Amino acid sequence: MQVAQLIPVQDDVYDEEALAMARQTFQFARNGNTRELTRLLRAGLPATLMNEKGDSLLMLASYHGHGDTVMLLLSYGADPETANDRGQTPLAGAAFKGDVAMMEILVEGGARVDGRTHDGKTPLMFAAMFDRVEAVEYLLGRGADIELADGNGGTALGLARAMGAQRTPAVLLAARARAVH
Repeated sequence: MQVAQLIPVQDDVYDEEALAMARQTFQFARNGNTRELTRLLRAGLPATLMNEKGDSLLMLASYHGHGDTVMLLLSYGADPETANDRGQTPLAGAAFKGDVAMMEILVEGGARVDGRTHDGKTPLMFAAMFDRVEAVEYLLGRGADIELADGNGGTALGLARAMGAQRTPAVLLAARARAVH
């Protein structure tokens, strides 16, 4: 009878060099270092890489306003609908910040204007809550549904009012009135 030898298993041992490279890669996305990311993507780095918070390279690049880097990542297959661990999508982040140029890139790259976070919020809701008029107008122009409600029943208009937004409630009311006529 043959007795299997037990092979001692070490606790997870991580290659410090690989971890440093991963951290640097996320910094490249955060800082918009398109040149270095291009080199890594060409070498086989997955454009879908995520950090310990679930932030994708695309989320970091878009949140920090790096349009060229976002276009690069999208061209390598980054998914604009991938949410982080908090349920936030790149388009919701751009709407929160009111970055219409980034929103355009993301929508052209496949982000859904009515894509939802884990709690049901849409990019329109984020733009409305944080009084980002231009972002609200852009999303409405791209067909965002003003009547959608989040998991708690809040609409873009209701959430904007609850957050004390000064300008977006009027924009949303005008859009609602146009939709009725």
